[in-house]
Amino acid sequence: MDSSAARNEIVLRAEGLGALLSLVWAFLPKPLAVETGSVAPRQLQVTVDEDGRTRVKDRFVVSSPLMANAARSELSPGDEVTPQTVIARLLPNAPALLDTRSRAEAAARVEATSVAERQSHATIERVRASLEFAEHEVTRVTELHARGAVPDRALDQARLEVTTLQQELASAEFAGKVADHELVLYRAALGLFGRGGSTPAQPLEVRSPVRGRVLRILQQSEGVVLPGTALVELGDPAALEIVVDVLTSDAVHVQPGTKALITQWGGEPTLHAHVRLVEPSAVTKISALGVEEQRVNVVLDLDSPRSQWLSLGDGYRVEAQLVVWDGGSRLCAPASAVFRRGDGFALFRVEGDKARLTSVKVGRRNDEWVELLSPIATGSTVVVHPSDTLQDGMQVSTR
Repeated sequence: MDSSAARNEIVLRAEGLGALLSLVWAFLPKPLAVETGSVAPRQLQVTVDEDGRTRVKDRFVVSSPLMANAARSELSPGDEVTPQTVIARLLPNAPALLDTRSRAEAAARVEATSVAERQSHATIERVRASLEFAEHEVTRVTELHARGAVPDRALDQARLEVTTLQQELASAEFAGKVADHELVLYRAALGLFGRGGSTPAQPLEVRSPVRGRVLRILQQSEGVVLPGTALVELGDPAALEIVVDVLTSDAVHVQPGTKALITQWGGEPTLHAHVRLVEPSAVTKISALGVEEQRVNVVLDLDSPRSQWLSLGDGYRVEAQLVVWDGGSRLCAPASAVFRRGDGFALFRVEGDKARLTSVKVGRRNDEWVELLSPIATGSTVVVHPSDTLQDGMQVSTR
């Protein structure tokens, strides 16, 4: 055999060997590409996450005290008003056939408003007395806390009570000013009916009962209005609260004083708030999937400084995270790494290039992390989103 033939035979054998090796390599099991995370101590909080909306705490709808011709409104939404600001001008009508009845109705409204005014001032005194007691209680609990006689929670609860009563007092004083204003307004209207049924030459000027801003103009154009017709809605945008619509199954874990985080409101910092009230009555609503749900409103008060949420207004959408449990630092794994196995839970640990199925006991969990009660080494690598094809002892590679 000449040298050329020998070389050809060597080349053919090499090519055949290469093809055989390629075929063997093709049928060898390949490592499964997986995504991984780690087991480590993390701050674990369990939250109820729902959409919410802002609303002005204390709003007042100014109504017409009598039948009159209302002049066109000179205000616009967003305008500032004070107790001296004229928000409506009414030229009363005095129909002869109805004058006696109108006068009686005006007198009845004055009497009812007088009772409401006395009741509002009684409420103010009651809240002031409760606030004074709560402030003394904070002083007492603070001294006991300094000596280690009461836990931190007792001090936090006492301080929360003072904050809540301060806000309640502000609302009560607002309602008192409104009641005073209504009494003056209805007395002025009654005085007009004492003029023998003649139409007054001067209009009745309706002034703002409080300092705040115009939220809505309810009677923009000139025209005849009946007694009780809403004219303008007033409020203070600086006194905002947040209403969160929560499933009743989640609301049972929420209590007054529960901390909350406000996100996705359009601003940069996460705002802090607390629950002031869980409304006692739920309503039935239909979800986007057509499922009936029982939901209840949870009312939050903002704790962050006003300077951080100046741009928030009435009716703005926000996302609220109600912290129903805060466990501090706990050994956690990614929530997507833990799955059910029989009556318990399991995960895949990565040891070298092999996946090891490991049974675990779990505690609290949220959308991101799950607490591990089993003794697993800190820093262990685990598979997140394990596929159905992954088995114990299978070779894996990190994606």
